[in-house]
This record gives sequence, structure tokens and C-alpha cells, in this order.
Amino acid sequence: MAQPSPHCPNPMQVHSLQRETDDVWTLNLINNDFYPYQPGQFALVSIRDSEDTLRAYTLSSSPGLSPFVSISVRCLPDGIGSRWLTQEVKPGQILWLSDAQGTFSCMQHPSDRYLMLAAGCGVTPIISMCRWLVVNRPECDIQVILNVRTPENVIFAEQWQQLSATCPQLKLTLMAEEQVQPGFLHGRIGEQVLRQTVPDITSRTVMTCGPIAYMQQVEQLCQQFGVPATQFHKEQFHTPVEQGEKHGKQIMLRIGQPLREYRVPVGSTLLAALESHKLPVNAACRAGVCGSCKTRILEGSYTTTSNMTLSAAEIEQGYVLACSCQLQGDITLA
Repeated sequence: MAQPSPHCPNPMQVHSLQRETDDVWTLNLINNDFYPYQPGQFALVSIRDSEDTLRAYTLSSSPGLSPFVSISVRCLPDGIGSRWLTQEVKPGQILWLSDAQGTFSCMQHPSDRYLMLAAGCGVTPIISMCRWLVVNRPECDIQVILNVRTPENVIFAEQWQQLSATCPQLKLTLMAEEQVQPGFLHGRIGEQVLRQTVPDITSRTVMTCGPIAYMQQVEQLCQQFGVPATQFHKEQFHTPVEQGEKHGKQIMLRIGQPLREYRVPVGSTLLAALESHKLPVNAACRAGVCGSCKTRILEGSYTTTSNMTLSAAEIEQGYVLACSCQLQGDITLA
């Protein structure tokens, strides 16, 4: 059984698959060796035992509490990784995972008072942290607000009910946009909901995960309420939609020999520019953490938000992490 990728050295056997909603499954994995991770972290998964096709998924289990290492996956119609994991993988099969990664964890942002905000699959790191907190920090005050389209879209619904019923230090608020049932507020997260539900928001550490637009809205609301920036943390799991894409200004992306040229939006990430033209690029975490999208720029204008896995010599040679490189002008790649 050969390790498919140097990024994924941990073989784990699939014990079972559990359907959470119409389009979300949890894969419970047996790890025969010690696998350290923190609640809220994620891991890369080798898709079809491939060296190049890696995808990042939150570890929805809680360390020291869950019998398995678990990932929860939403099946996307065009998702290479999610369709394989949810529709083809069977119990007994081996999956290869990276070491745990990421800083979105209550262990890295300790507090006695939290506000956890999640929408959609953003609930996966939130429940991992909440389970861990109520056992390991029982004095901790935790407010949770979950946003879903309909009540049927609540992931881990039974687990949330049990947590809120048995853990007085955790207060759960559910919100649905449609088909609202008793126990749900109607609508989306907003100023009025936060003001009524969490009037002491400025005294809490805020952690949020969900679609990019949702996290941006939450961040704006927290700034509006005066939450200190040091108390606000969001899961940097996705490649953001850059401002240049909205305004339509184009720059030139030039690649290799023979020279090929492509027009891309100014301000977009190098990763988004490459993927938009179906150019080969290995990307897993999309958060400037794993280093799999390392790319060399020969010349051009750009900025970077993360060089986490690059050496000083590599940076000097023009290497960047494509997911964390924002294009400001014409670019030529090696």
C-alpha cells in the first residue's frame, strides 16, 4: 500500500458513512496510529489515491472524544473529490490524509466566552469545537447561531439538540430562510438578531465559518458592533472573490514556452486565474497553509498574503503560493 502523495502520509480505513442531510455525508475513519489534531482543524485528502488531486475537509470529529477521525462532505454536482468520497468510497477502503492543519481552533484562540457563527457546511469546525469545549472547559460560556436554508438542512441536527439540552453553558439559536418551524428564527444573520441574541458580543471571542459572503457579512457586523479585531476569527478555507473580478479590469497572464497568453481579472488570485482557464495547478487547502500550489513568477506585479511554507531562498527566486497571490499587473510564470 504505497503512499500516494507526500502531503498525505496517514492511511485511514473507512469504518462507515453516515448521511447527515440530503447532500452531506460523514465518513468515519479508523486510524491505527496516533493522529494529533485540534478541534476545528482540517486535513487534506488524496482523491482516488492521487498525488496531485488533493482536497481539504474539516475534521468534524472532536479529539479525545470521538471514536473515529471523521470528515463531513457536501456532495457537489461537479465536485471531483466530494462525489468520489460520498458516492463511490465504501467501508473498508483506505483514505490517505495529511497531518491536521489550520489555525481555526478554540485551542489556538482560548477564551471563556465564545460566539460561534456558522452557515451551511461551516458548521463542521464549529461542532467539533463545541463538543470539545463543553467537556474540557465546562465553565466556558458558548453562544451558537446556525444559519440554514431550511430546517432540513441542519447538519448534525440530533447532536446539536443533545448538546443544547444537556449542556447549560451552550445556548443554540437556529435560523432558517424558508419553511420555518418552531424553534427557528426566520431570516438570515443581521444586526437585529445579534443585538437581541448576543447583547454582550464585544466581550466574546467570535469564530465564524461558512460561505465567503456570509463570513464577510459577519465580519462587517462585528466591526459595526465594535468587536476588537483580535477577538474575531474566520475560517480561511476558500479562495476569496477578489475586487478586480467585480470591476472587470483585465491583465495579461503569460506562461512558459511556447508562450501562451490569457486575460484574467486584476486583483484575482493566481490560483483563480489558472483554474478559470483550466490550467494545471495543484491546490488543496486554498488558505496559504499546505504549500501544494507553489508556483514561480518570473516577472510581474503582485502581492501576497501568505508565504507560510516558502523558504527565504524560494521567495527570492519568485515562488509564491498561488492561492495567496493577488495579481496587480501583467504576470509571467516560469
